[in-house]
Amino acid sequence: MSIELKHLRYAEAAERHGSFRKAADSLAVKQSNLSRRIQALEDQLGVKLFERTNGGVRPTPAGRDFVYGVRRILDELQTVTVTASAKAAGRGEAGGITIGFYTSLSAGNLRATLVDYARRFPQVEISTIEGSRARPFGGIENGTIDIVIVTGEPAPDGSRSMMLWSERIIVALPEDHPLVANEIIYWTDLKRERFLLSERDPGPEIHDILVAKLASPGDLPDVVRHDVSPENIKSLVGAGRGVSLMCEACMGASYAGTVYREARDGNGSTRIGYRAYWKDCNDNAALRYFIRLLEERCPPVANGNGPRGGVS
Repeated sequence: MSIELKHLRYAEAAERHGSFRKAADSLAVKQSNLSRRIQALEDQLGVKLFERTNGGVRPTPAGRDFVYGVRRILDELQTVTVTASAKAAGRGEAGGITIGFYTSLSAGNLRATLVDYARRFPQVEISTIEGSRARPFGGIENGTIDIVIVTGEPAPDGSRSMMLWSERIIVALPEDHPLVANEIIYWTDLKRERFLLSERDPGPEIHDILVAKLASPGDLPDVVRHDVSPENIKSLVGAGRGVSLMCEACMGASYAGTVYREARDGNGSTRIGYRAYWKDCNDNAALRYFIRLLEERCPPVANGNGPRGGVS
């Protein structure tokens, strides 16, 4: 005889509440559906489980014995479920992981990594925290963030790190800008442009690259800083207020009036590197699997980390 587990829960809830209506409300199902399923259960068992009255329902003697057995089954099932969940969390196959960053998730390697991790470990809850450089590293220190993925190479004390990928620097232009006609833009083409940069990370690092490429004695690039997100910088570019520089990951999001082009010099693309940081004492098993995925996606031969996978 095959009986569905949810129908056992219907009978248990009806006995506990003394009412089909209250039982249905507690289980978020229709009262008529619950009533029909319990009637079908009685027919299947060949016994009457409940006496129906105007004031609700009460179990028959057979119904009390049946619900007592049902509760034992549900309790044992709960124990098995909790144990299985604990074991899965211990293996890193369940639980949660919190990732700090300050780059775009519209495209790029970080987005692809999160998608891949979620596919492999669907029971792991992924939380993300976006903020300036100080916020994710503060989270590493106080244990609220498991791993940070950022540009540049800050060196927080007591953290492990691994070099990841690099991304091209992209120029964002108003759609009517003359340089839009060029598939590739050279740094020298940008000499007289007004640059809109965010004061938020990784804006300062982008600014350093801009100065290194275009500054000369007595002649600094024309830079206007805005205390807004890089996404809003792209909106300002689309409004014709200037041009901007950003990481390749930002190209996944389209903004009205904004066009992207690659920035190059005689040596080719200009790139900015990403690193991952985490605490060695963090015993979150889900973190271990995330680090393994990063190592898989960024092998040492490809990223120059050396034979030990770039963990330092």
